[in-house]
Amino acid sequence: MTIALTAHDAKKELMVQFCIAYCGILSRHTLCATATTGKLVADATGLNIQRFLSGPQGGDQQIAAHISCDEIDLLLFFRDSLQEETPTPKDKNLLRLCDNYNIPVATNIATAEVLIHGLERGDLDWREIVKL
Repeated sequence: MTIALTAHDAKKELMVQFCIAYCGILSRHTLCATATTGKLVADATGLNIQRFLSGPQGGDQQIAAHISCDEIDLLLFFRDSLQEETPTPKDKNLLRLCDNYNIPVATNIATAEVLIHGLERGDLDWREIVKL
């Protein structure tokens, strides 16, 4: 599976800690991320991560494009709900695309843990369920 990682600035350290904790599971999948998030996670974990542009330079839109092309299977997007303008238009677009393309998305650590445990158990083969 291809897992995309992105996080608002206030949540980047939380994303790093999450990826350290679940490095073993994440290492068995293809990872991509926005530039800063990807660098922080890769430096802390040694995981191989395809890095896009930083979020403000269009990295979120690159992830959105890959979702639209059916190239992302899971999105971990740790959002800072306390930031002034949440959700931003680009955040709304990313979440809308996940809804449209049936991409599981976690916007907080609790949901991310549920998804990562489901992924480990093999419960996240939702594309087969959708076909039924």
